[in-house]
Amino acid sequence: MTSPWMKSPRWPAGVPHEVGGFEKPLFSILDEAAKDFGNKTYTIFADASRTFSQVHDTAGRVANFLLSRGIKNGDRVAIFLPNLPHYPPVFFGILRAGAVAVTCNPLYKPSELNLQLTDCGAKAVFVMDHPQFYPIALEAIKGTKVETVVICGVKSYLPAIKGAIGSLLGKIPKAESHEPGHFLFDDAIKSQSSSVPPVKIDPLKDPALIIYTGGTTGVPKGAVLTHSNIMSNIMSMNEWVRIPKEPGDAGNKIEKGGAHTYLGVLPWYHSFGLSLVMLMSCVTASKLICIPDPRAGKPPFTDVLKAIEKYRVTVMVAVPTIYSAIVNHPLTSKFDLTSIVGCGSGAAPLPLEVIKQFEQRTGAVIFEGYGLTETSPVLTMNPTNLEQRKIGSVGFPFINTDIKIVDLETGLQELPLGHDGEIAASGPQVMQGYWKKPEANEGVFRVIDGKRYFLTGDIGHIDDDGFVTITDRKKDMIIVGGFNVYPKEVEEVLFTHPKVAQAAVTGIPDPHTGEAVKAFIQLKPGMQGTEEEFLEFCKDNMAGYKRPRKIEFREALPTSVVGKVLRRVLRDEEYKKAK
Repeated sequence: MTSPWMKSPRWPAGVPHEVGGFEKPLFSILDEAAKDFGNKTYTIFADASRTFSQVHDTAGRVANFLLSRGIKNGDRVAIFLPNLPHYPPVFFGILRAGAVAVTCNPLYKPSELNLQLTDCGAKAVFVMDHPQFYPIALEAIKGTKVETVVICGVKSYLPAIKGAIGSLLGKIPKAESHEPGHFLFDDAIKSQSSSVPPVKIDPLKDPALIIYTGGTTGVPKGAVLTHSNIMSNIMSMNEWVRIPKEPGDAGNKIEKGGAHTYLGVLPWYHSFGLSLVMLMSCVTASKLICIPDPRAGKPPFTDVLKAIEKYRVTVMVAVPTIYSAIVNHPLTSKFDLTSIVGCGSGAAPLPLEVIKQFEQRTGAVIFEGYGLTETSPVLTMNPTNLEQRKIGSVGFPFINTDIKIVDLETGLQELPLGHDGEIAASGPQVMQGYWKKPEANEGVFRVIDGKRYFLTGDIGHIDDDGFVTITDRKKDMIIVGGFNVYPKEVEEVLFTHPKVAQAAVTGIPDPHTGEAVKAFIQLKPGMQGTEEEFLEFCKDNMAGYKRPRKIEFREALPTSVVGKVLRRVLRDEEYKKAK
């Protein structure tokens, strides 16, 4: 079938259909930024800035420290940090040592973190010096292969006066005590050289990153992304994004060397924030504002508004809930947000009214896209100007990317334009596979016309102009504020409660987060329970965005003829009630 987007008049002017030259180590983007723009600011945190040269120097020291600890090519090193200025040098340092970064959600409970550390066989972990994060890491490393723990304190990354006052007032977060044998970040790198011995990297084959996702089945799996997987995606993004100077203007590529400032509001442990914010700001040698807690301030998100105004943010990549929080914030009108010129959105549909209000308030253009952790992450993207984008769609198949709509049964039969089917993708950004999960890989990959395609689990179609529209999800995944929640994960936690005989989890409509999690519980005979009891149990055992917001007790749950609980029936009931 001819690809309609190849000749579409709405394909953005000047953007190529293919980009090459991505067969190089991912850490080379920091090498190049430090070489060409070494004195320009990279990270900004609490008014303290670090240049590209400084971040490059620290990354080299991190690499040598890891090498001194016996970390070898291909070993896994975990990052359990919020969006702190340590993140870029730690990430690049891991790669520079030839190791594989494993990014972990800093909101995880010990059991959730332990699952990842155990599965990937991590030998080291970087964790924030914090009364919450450090104890969680201590519990999580039990029974794992982790031998090296590096504790990252924020004092040395603050302006001198703030660090001194913070220490005196006890306002700088710090764990109550540190275990013997664990390393403080500053001490670990202090005596190390910034010059790193060459490491042999095959960008097309060697993993750079493992990010855990539920995939299409809801069982947590590590998506293995090579250096070239990620390089191809960020190089394509660098070609795609054109910033219009005025309506009707096709725009120019993002100017390098400090002309732009990225808002680091998306978490960097997730592929969306990592690639499109932390790495893109490095590729373009732009400033990056570190936002460890987007909800900070009174009311929540006030500190984000302050940061946009104070640092004159120009590029913002976020999920719909953040855009909604900004346009609905009671203090939005008090802040100048007009510095923003380009905005990306993904992870969930962005309501048209939110788009209108945000663009009216800022003068920026929001362009929606679509992708998955398994695809580094971008698969489709709307043009970044008002005239060519198509509201309601997720845009064209991305540079270097081929999208097919295939039948739901086999995933092998391509369907005609306009017909809904499963979205299948082929391109250099598609993951190597799931970490040590050959059966799972067999389930999600298909060979069509001699090319390897990844079955996304999402249902959609391609229109006559070549735009992709998502209409449903084949899988049971719930999207809460842009974050993926897999029912099976939540159900497994509920099954550990001694009163539970059967449990099912589904998404329900929520005006603030798009969807919320609801649990349906069948108690064991003779048992009684309350919603409050189970909500508290969930609070103690899973990250906040995964927790059910409602609990409903039922005498029996709907099942198929073979006894499988039918989540879809429960979900449909909830959506009918919401109409």
